[in-house]
Amino acid sequence: MILIANTNRIIAALIKDSISRKVIYSDKFLLLTPKFALEELKGNKSELLEKTKLGESAFENLLSLIMNNLYVVDDSIIRYKFEKARRIMDKIDKDDTPFIALALSVSNDGIWTDDKHFQRQNKVRVWRTSDLVNYL
Repeated sequence: MILIANTNRIIAALIKDSISRKVIYSDKFLLLTPKFALEELKGNKSELLEKTKLGESAFENLLSLIMNNLYVVDDSIIRYKFEKARRIMDKIDKDDTPFIALALSVSNDGIWTDDKHFQRQNKVRVWRTSDLVNYL
């Protein structure tokens, strides 16, 4: 199954050895995320360090392990669908627009997120973590 991973699922995998981490490490999923997700992670690094209770080196190692299981898609791939994604998501949550743009740009089965904002659009299928448990 090919899914677009929202940043909240990457963060969940960083914070706790949870189902989100199992999904990321599973070979049953091909996970893509836009480059924007990396920017969000960097922007929240100090908060994430605090939540994970890891030292910077251990945090970076864990982040690297997690990101090795995701394909970060360059902005050049999503730019052609960005305006359409903007019309879908900007009134709901502007920060989610790159994920919709990626979902509109490549073949996939939907977006993996527990962010309720995505439920307010109807152009891209949304998979919650609880929906993916059966695939594990």
